[in-house]
Amino acid sequence: MMKSKEIIDRNLSEGREYIPEFEAYDICEEFGIPYPIYQFVRTMEEGKKAAEALGYPVVLKIVSPGVIHKSDVGGVIVGIESKAAFTAAYEELIQNVNEKAGEVTIDGVLVQKAMPKGVEVATGGLRNEQFGPVVMFGSGGILIEVFKDVAFRLAPLDKAEAKRQIEDTKASEILKGVRGAAPSDMDAVAELIVNTGRMVSELSEIDEIDFNPVMAYPTGCCVVDARIIVKKRV
Repeated sequence: MMKSKEIIDRNLSEGREYIPEFEAYDICEEFGIPYPIYQFVRTMEEGKKAAEALGYPVVLKIVSPGVIHKSDVGGVIVGIESKAAFTAAYEELIQNVNEKAGEVTIDGVLVQKAMPKGVEVATGGLRNEQFGPVVMFGSGGILIEVFKDVAFRLAPLDKAEAKRQIEDTKASEILKGVRGAAPSDMDAVAELIVNTGRMVSELSEIDEIDFNPVMAYPTGCCVVDARIIVKKRV
Protein backbone atom coordinates (compact mmCIF):
# COMPACT_ATOMS: atom_id res chain seq x y z
CA MET A 1 0.00 0.00 0.00
CA MET A 2 2.92 2.29 0.70
CA LYS A 3 3.99 2.60 -2.92
CA SER A 4 0.44 3.30 -4.11
CA LYS A 5 -0.02 6.05 -1.52
CA GLU A 6 3.33 7.60 -2.48
CA ILE A 7 2.39 7.62 -6.18
CA ILE A 8 -1.01 9.19 -5.49
CA ASP A 9 0.32 11.79 -3.02
CA ARG A 10 3.13 12.82 -5.37
CA ASN A 11 0.79 13.28 -8.33
CA LEU A 12 -1.69 15.27 -6.24
CA SER A 13 1.12 17.47 -4.89
CA GLU A 14 2.16 18.16 -8.50
CA GLY A 15 -1.41 19.17 -9.33
CA ARG A 16 -2.16 16.02 -11.33
CA GLU A 17 -5.44 14.21 -10.91
CA TYR A 18 -4.71 11.73 -13.72
CA ILE A 19 -2.13 9.08 -12.73
CA PRO A 20 0.27 8.34 -15.64
CA GLU A 21 -0.51 4.89 -17.04
CA PHE A 22 2.85 3.36 -16.16
CA GLU A 23 2.35 4.43 -12.54
CA ALA A 24 -1.21 3.12 -12.63
CA TYR A 25 0.35 -0.28 -13.39
CA ASP A 26 2.58 0.09 -10.33
CA ILE A 27 -0.59 0.50 -8.28
CA CYS A 28 -2.13 -2.51 -10.08
CA GLU A 29 0.85 -4.61 -9.05
CA GLU A 30 0.24 -3.85 -5.42
CA PHE A 31 -3.33 -5.13 -5.74
CA GLY A 32 -2.50 -8.28 -7.70
CA ILE A 33 -3.95 -6.95 -10.96
CA PRO A 34 -2.23 -8.37 -14.09
CA TYR A 35 -0.94 -6.03 -16.82
CA PRO A 36 1.48 -6.31 -19.81
CA ILE A 37 5.21 -5.81 -19.35
CA TYR A 38 6.28 -2.32 -20.39
CA GLN A 39 9.00 0.32 -20.25
CA PHE A 40 8.59 4.09 -19.94
CA VAL A 41 10.96 5.96 -22.27
CA ARG A 42 11.76 9.59 -23.07
CA THR A 43 13.48 9.27 -26.47
CA MET A 44 13.16 7.22 -29.64
CA GLU A 45 16.52 5.53 -29.00
CA GLU A 46 15.41 4.48 -25.52
CA GLY A 47 12.19 3.26 -27.11
CA LYS A 48 13.98 1.08 -29.65
CA LYS A 49 16.02 -0.55 -26.90
CA ALA A 50 12.87 -1.10 -24.85
CA ALA A 51 11.06 -2.72 -27.79
CA GLU A 52 14.01 -5.07 -28.40
CA ALA A 53 14.08 -6.00 -24.72
CA LEU A 54 10.30 -6.57 -24.52
CA GLY A 55 10.14 -8.37 -27.87
CA TYR A 56 7.96 -7.40 -30.84
CA PRO A 57 5.07 -6.83 -31.39
CA VAL A 58 4.72 -3.77 -29.16
CA VAL A 59 2.25 -0.96 -28.59
CA LEU A 60 3.18 2.73 -28.18
CA LYS A 61 1.18 5.08 -25.95
CA ILE A 62 1.74 8.74 -25.24
CA VAL A 63 2.30 9.76 -21.61
CA SER A 64 1.08 13.31 -21.05
CA PRO A 65 -0.78 15.03 -18.19
CA GLY A 66 -2.77 16.86 -20.87
CA VAL A 67 -3.99 13.70 -22.59
CA ILE A 68 -6.43 11.46 -20.72
CA HIS A 69 -8.20 9.83 -23.69
CA LYS A 70 -5.15 8.83 -25.70
CA SER A 71 -6.99 7.26 -28.66
CA ASP A 72 -8.87 10.51 -29.35
CA VAL A 73 -5.62 12.27 -30.31
CA GLY A 74 -3.86 9.38 -32.06
CA GLY A 75 -1.86 8.74 -28.90
CA VAL A 76 -1.90 4.94 -29.25
CA ILE A 77 -0.27 2.95 -32.03
CA VAL A 78 -0.63 -0.84 -32.07
CA GLY A 79 0.81 -3.72 -34.07
CA ILE A 80 4.43 -2.54 -34.29
CA GLU A 81 6.29 -5.63 -35.53
CA SER A 82 9.87 -4.47 -36.23
CA LYS A 83 12.57 -1.87 -35.57
CA ALA A 84 11.82 -0.15 -38.90
CA ALA A 85 8.12 0.02 -38.07
CA PHE A 86 8.99 1.34 -34.61
CA THR A 87 10.78 4.43 -35.98
CA ALA A 88 7.81 5.37 -38.18
CA ALA A 89 5.31 4.68 -35.40
CA TYR A 90 7.19 6.73 -32.79
CA GLU A 91 7.36 9.74 -35.16
CA GLU A 92 3.68 9.35 -36.05
CA LEU A 93 2.68 9.18 -32.37
CA ILE A 94 4.46 12.43 -31.45
CA GLN A 95 3.14 14.16 -34.59
CA ASN A 96 -0.45 13.05 -33.90
CA VAL A 97 -0.38 14.41 -30.36
CA ASN A 98 1.26 17.70 -31.35
CA GLU A 99 -1.34 18.23 -34.09
CA LYS A 100 -4.47 17.06 -32.26
CA ALA A 101 -3.82 17.85 -28.59
CA GLY A 102 -2.17 21.24 -29.07
CA GLU A 103 0.34 22.58 -26.57
CA VAL A 104 0.53 19.75 -24.08
CA THR A 105 3.51 18.54 -22.08
CA ILE A 106 4.76 15.16 -23.29
CA ASP A 107 6.44 13.29 -20.43
CA GLY A 108 7.45 10.37 -22.61
CA VAL A 109 6.14 7.23 -24.25
CA LEU A 110 4.98 3.89 -22.88
CA VAL A 111 6.38 0.93 -24.83
CA GLN A 112 4.13 -1.99 -23.97
CA LYS A 113 4.25 -5.63 -24.98
CA ALA A 114 1.31 -6.34 -27.33
CA MET A 115 -1.03 -8.90 -25.82
CA PRO A 116 -2.86 -11.57 -27.84
CA LYS A 117 -6.54 -11.03 -28.54
CA GLY A 118 -8.95 -12.34 -25.95
CA VAL A 119 -12.53 -11.65 -24.95
CA GLU A 120 -12.65 -7.91 -24.31
CA VAL A 121 -14.27 -6.96 -21.03
CA ALA A 122 -13.90 -3.98 -18.71
CA THR A 123 -13.82 -3.35 -15.01
CA GLY A 124 -13.53 -0.18 -13.02
CA GLY A 125 -14.44 1.67 -9.88
CA LEU A 126 -15.85 4.97 -8.72
CA ARG A 127 -16.75 6.74 -5.53
CA ASN A 128 -20.47 7.42 -5.33
CA GLU A 129 -21.50 10.28 -3.03
CA GLN A 130 -24.42 8.30 -1.63
CA PHE A 131 -23.13 4.71 -1.61
CA GLY A 132 -19.34 5.12 -1.38
CA PRO A 133 -16.96 2.87 -3.35
CA VAL A 134 -18.56 0.99 -6.26
CA VAL A 135 -17.05 -1.53 -8.70
CA MET A 136 -18.18 -1.93 -12.33
CA PHE A 137 -17.92 -4.86 -14.77
CA GLY A 138 -19.11 -5.19 -18.35
CA SER A 139 -18.37 -5.64 -22.04
CA GLY A 140 -15.09 -3.97 -22.98
CA GLY A 141 -13.47 -2.07 -25.82
CA ILE A 142 -15.67 0.38 -27.70
CA LEU A 143 -18.65 -1.88 -26.96
CA ILE A 144 -18.88 -0.49 -23.44
CA GLU A 145 -20.14 2.82 -24.86
CA VAL A 146 -22.30 1.23 -27.57
CA PHE A 147 -24.14 -1.45 -25.58
CA LYS A 148 -23.73 -0.05 -22.06
CA ASP A 149 -23.60 -3.67 -20.90
CA VAL A 150 -22.43 -3.07 -17.34
CA ALA A 151 -23.27 -4.20 -13.81
CA PHE A 152 -22.37 -2.49 -10.52
CA ARG A 153 -21.69 -3.69 -6.99
CA LEU A 154 -20.72 -2.00 -3.74
CA ALA A 155 -17.06 -2.51 -2.89
CA PRO A 156 -15.34 -4.34 -1.37
CA LEU A 157 -16.93 -7.63 -2.48
CA ASP A 158 -16.00 -11.31 -2.46
CA LYS A 159 -15.42 -13.67 -5.38
CA ALA A 160 -18.90 -15.25 -5.19
CA GLU A 161 -20.51 -11.79 -5.49
CA ALA A 162 -18.12 -10.88 -8.34
CA LYS A 163 -19.26 -14.01 -10.23
CA ARG A 164 -22.89 -12.98 -9.76
CA GLN A 165 -21.95 -9.54 -11.08
CA ILE A 166 -20.46 -11.14 -14.22
CA GLU A 167 -23.69 -13.14 -14.68
CA ASP A 168 -25.65 -9.87 -14.68
CA THR A 169 -24.03 -8.90 -18.01
CA LYS A 170 -24.32 -10.15 -21.59
CA ALA A 171 -20.50 -10.38 -21.53
CA SER A 172 -20.92 -13.51 -19.38
CA GLU A 173 -22.29 -15.42 -22.38
CA ILE A 174 -19.21 -14.59 -24.47
CA LEU A 175 -16.91 -15.48 -21.57
CA LYS A 176 -18.52 -18.93 -21.43
CA GLY A 177 -17.41 -19.52 -25.04
CA VAL A 178 -19.49 -19.07 -28.20
CA ARG A 179 -19.22 -20.71 -31.65
CA GLY A 180 -16.60 -23.19 -30.58
CA ALA A 181 -14.40 -20.70 -28.72
CA ALA A 182 -12.84 -21.92 -25.49
CA PRO A 183 -14.44 -20.53 -22.31
CA SER A 184 -12.57 -17.74 -20.56
CA ASP A 185 -11.11 -18.05 -17.07
CA MET A 186 -14.09 -16.83 -15.03
CA ASP A 187 -12.16 -17.25 -11.77
CA ALA A 188 -9.43 -14.87 -12.97
CA VAL A 189 -12.00 -12.29 -14.12
CA ALA A 190 -13.84 -12.52 -10.78
CA GLU A 191 -10.55 -12.08 -8.93
CA LEU A 192 -9.81 -8.98 -11.02
CA ILE A 193 -13.19 -7.51 -10.03
CA VAL A 194 -12.50 -8.26 -6.35
CA ASN A 195 -9.06 -6.63 -6.53
CA THR A 196 -10.43 -3.60 -8.38
CA GLY A 197 -13.00 -3.28 -5.60
CA ARG A 198 -10.23 -3.48 -3.01
CA MET A 199 -8.30 -0.74 -4.80
CA VAL A 200 -11.18 1.74 -4.89
CA SER A 201 -12.14 0.86 -1.28
CA GLU A 202 -8.68 1.07 0.28
CA LEU A 203 -7.28 4.09 -1.56
CA SER A 204 -9.65 6.86 -0.50
CA GLU A 205 -8.16 9.42 -2.92
CA ILE A 206 -9.25 7.37 -5.95
CA ASP A 207 -12.22 8.95 -7.71
CA GLU A 208 -12.37 6.71 -10.77
CA ILE A 209 -10.72 3.55 -12.13
CA ASP A 210 -11.11 2.49 -15.74
CA PHE A 211 -9.55 -0.80 -16.88
CA ASN A 212 -10.64 -1.11 -20.52
CA PRO A 213 -10.05 -3.29 -22.33
CA VAL A 214 -9.25 -6.28 -20.19
CA MET A 215 -8.33 -9.33 -22.26
CA ALA A 216 -9.86 -12.49 -20.82
CA TYR A 217 -8.19 -15.76 -21.84
CA PRO A 218 -8.85 -19.47 -21.26
CA THR A 219 -6.17 -19.10 -18.57
CA GLY A 220 -5.91 -15.74 -16.81
CA CYS A 221 -6.74 -12.20 -17.89
CA CYS A 222 -4.80 -8.96 -18.45
CA VAL A 223 -5.57 -5.24 -18.11
CA VAL A 224 -4.17 -3.69 -21.30
CA ASP A 225 -5.19 -0.09 -20.63
CA ALA A 226 -5.44 1.54 -17.21
CA ARG A 227 -6.79 4.94 -16.18
CA ILE A 228 -6.88 6.10 -12.56
CA ILE A 229 -8.20 9.51 -11.52
CA VAL A 230 -7.60 10.81 -8.00
CA LYS A 231 -8.77 13.75 -5.91
CA LYS A 232 -7.66 15.26 -2.63
CA ARG A 233 -10.05 14.34 0.15
CA VAL A 234 -10.67 16.90 2.87
